[in-house]
Amino acid sequence: MKTLNIFLSAFRALQRNKMRSFLTMLGIIIGVGAVIAMLAIGQGAETSVQSQIAALGTNVLMIFPGSQQQGGIRSGAGTMTTLTEDDALAITKECSAVAYVSPGTRTNAQIIAGDLNWATGIEGGSADYLSIRTWSVADGDFFTEADIKTAGKVCVLGQTVVDNLFPGTSPIDQTVRIRNVPFKVIGVLSRKGQNAMGQDQDDIVLVPYTTLLKRLTHSTFLRYILVSATSQKTMSLAQDQISDMLRNRHKLTANDADDFTIRNQNDIANTAEATTKILTLLLASIASVSLLVGGIGIMNIMLVSVTERTREIGIRMSIGARGRDILTQFLIEALVLSLVGGTLGIIFGVTGSTLISHLAKWPSIITPFSIILSFGFSFVIGIFFGYYPARKAAMLNPIDALRYE
Repeated sequence: MKTLNIFLSAFRALQRNKMRSFLTMLGIIIGVGAVIAMLAIGQGAETSVQSQIAALGTNVLMIFPGSQQQGGIRSGAGTMTTLTEDDALAITKECSAVAYVSPGTRTNAQIIAGDLNWATGIEGGSADYLSIRTWSVADGDFFTEADIKTAGKVCVLGQTVVDNLFPGTSPIDQTVRIRNVPFKVIGVLSRKGQNAMGQDQDDIVLVPYTTLLKRLTHSTFLRYILVSATSQKTMSLAQDQISDMLRNRHKLTANDADDFTIRNQNDIANTAEATTKILTLLLASIASVSLLVGGIGIMNIMLVSVTERTREIGIRMSIGARGRDILTQFLIEALVLSLVGGTLGIIFGVTGSTLISHLAKWPSIITPFSIILSFGFSFVIGIFFGYYPARKAAMLNPIDALRYE
């Protein structure tokens, strides 16, 4: 009963100054809401980046030519002409940790269909391209090994290209011209959306890589090679096997630097994850300052309350209340302010995150961890910042308190 009376007394004391109590809680409300919103935005950004990286394909390794150097001038990565079709075939035959290989090259061109035209990227790949990229054909078919061997003039269009060249009609079996070379449209890719860099992945035309090399760019060297490892666990092994094999094929000695670059999808994902986690931690740390300010506000108002109720404290002590009873009462008042503020802050944070996600089209994910963490912080703040005023009230001398004006 005594504990219940202490709680009731604490609530009555807060109800006597509703506006002051609400303004005191406002710092906690804003702090908790801001922490939840920032964690939700950070988690949403991390998930979005990871999904975009996953859109690159399954267990993907990307092999690019190295940097060309002439007269001390280094041209940058990808400028050497070192990767060939034979390199890609050797990877398929000699690297046991590799599941799929697609030699690749790329160019930009104006594609014409009837009286419409569209500038887009022309990508050359093999029959394994879709398996590596975990992509699918929404309509029609994909080119085959026979098309690769014969450098067939066939193509598969991305959805953006279809929307601009064949609005409202099917492009299947239609003819498009790329650099005055006629291509038969045999398929349409499923919609994939933007990648992590904001580029439209559907703005693409896929053709056999042999066709692109022989009929459009007239080159014998590849721009890249896409590889898919047999599993995520074998990606490092596949990278080592490819590196050793290419060094042997390119006759590089132990003192020679690689004339190629291998990018591991896991490395890209880990880097992106570390970056977004740092961003999330930074945002949450900034938002936590509001919690600290809210805690200081609680301490301030509780000290004022002790001063205003000094005579009340003296009367309670004179009729038998002990110091720990006074301590408990004021500590409960501080906790109520903090926990009610924390509850309202959770509602504010969840609502704010939803609005930001809806209005700004920014992904946000609210996790139970962020809610528990924010509520736990508000509890700790109530105890930490409420203890000193409560202890000050408990240490008052009853006689001096009764004399206080």
